[in-house]
Order: sequence, then C-alpha cells, then structure tokens
Amino acid sequence: MQTSSTSENLAALVEGLNFSQKVDRSLALIREAYEEYGDGLVVANSLGKDSVAVWHLVKRVSPDIRGFIVTTRFKPAETVVFMNQEVARYPELRVFRSSAAIPDDLYASEPDRCCEVLKVEPTRQAIEEMKVDCWVTGLRCTEGRTRTDYREVEQRDKGLIKLNPILLWYEREVWQYLALNGVSVNPLYGVGYRSLGCAPCTRITSDQNERAGRWVGTSKCGGECGIHTRSLKANGGVLVNS
Repeated sequence: MQTSSTSENLAALVEGLNFSQKVDRSLALIREAYEEYGDGLVVANSLGKDSVAVWHLVKRVSPDIRGFIVTTRFKPAETVVFMNQEVARYPELRVFRSSAAIPDDLYASEPDRCCEVLKVEPTRQAIEEMKVDCWVTGLRCTEGRTRTDYREVEQRDKGLIKLNPILLWYEREVWQYLALNGVSVNPLYGVGYRSLGCAPCTRITSDQNERAGRWVGTSKCGGECGIHTRSLKANGGVLVNS
C-alpha cells in the first residue's frame, strides 16, 4: 500500500469532499489495506467517537477484522463500562493494560512518563502480540493543533503501516455517521466531553479546540499521549515521510 504524498493538499480534500464522498473514500482505504494485509490489519480502538466510527467502518469491510483497546487504571468508570460492553459484543477486541508500579500522582508530576508506561508500552505489546502489519486509527487532521501533519497512509515506524481512514472528516461528520448508523458511544459525550482520556487528565471545556480539555495546566495541554509520536516497533525506529 503506497504511503500518502506530503504534497497532497489535505485542506482542499477536507473542504472539497462532501460527507458521502468521505465515507466512500474511508471504506476504499480500509478495503485496499485489508486486501493487502489481511489479518495483519488491526484497529486501535480508543473507545472515543472517532474510534467507534472507524470500528463500524472496518466491520462493513469485513467482520473478521480484529482490534485492540489500551486501557489504564485511571480510566473513568463510564469508559470502563462502555469498554466491557464493546468487548462482550466484539470478542475480537483484545484489551491491553500495564500493571507496572508507578506513583499514584505520576500523571501530575510527569505526565509524559505516565503516558509512556500506561499507554505507549501496552500499545507496543499489542502491535507485537497481534502481529500487526498495518494499524488503523481514528486520527483526524481537523481535531487539534498536533494532528495537522498526518497522512491517510503513513509509515512513521519501520515495518508498520499506519492507516488513518477518517483523517479528512470534521467532528460534525463523525457525529453524523454515528447517528445515521445507530452506533453506540461512550456516555461521557452526553455530559459535554469532546475528547476522552484518563479521568485526572481530561476536562470539559468551552474552548474551540476539540482537544483543549486534555492535560490542562501542563505542557501537554491539547497534545498527545505518545502513541502517535513514538516508535511502536521494538526493533524499529521512527521514519520521516518523504
């Protein structure tokens, strides 16, 4: 599968394609990847709105596509309940978590380290154990300041293709898709959250930035946990797209 060119005008695609065209494009990307990678195509399901939209899309391509969830000891109770419901419905979703001993307040004193231990390391474990060749994410380039340089098909990690099939979607289009298809979502959205993470590091905000409620008051505010910025292959290394 060819990686996306950095010369592509993502802004033009975001604005120029209508909702139906974006859905068709997403399905085509997933279908092409599945034809190439088969069981090596695996979805990273964060249980957020974008991930459940992607999960629904991949199931339209094939019911056999697998996925994994990375959870932490700090997830809100509502997220844990929703996770258990999803895993009961889809046993092909595997759950990974870290049992490493860390200080209870590591998220406050060293948020990057906390994310590395509780999110990045279990993701590496999932990639290795599930023999992933191509992982599918719910990243969108319209979601926040840290997500504007991604491409629909990438190889940022040696030996691992990353597919971002809804990269071009607006937030409202995600909700449109979920509503039209009757897809269940985390109940925390119903009380005002727009981006979901661990309980101590996620707040409801009125900021226009969709991810502004993440890691408020730290250098990571509105940023990333590291899953999308660090190497995920034990013997790999981060590549720079050409």
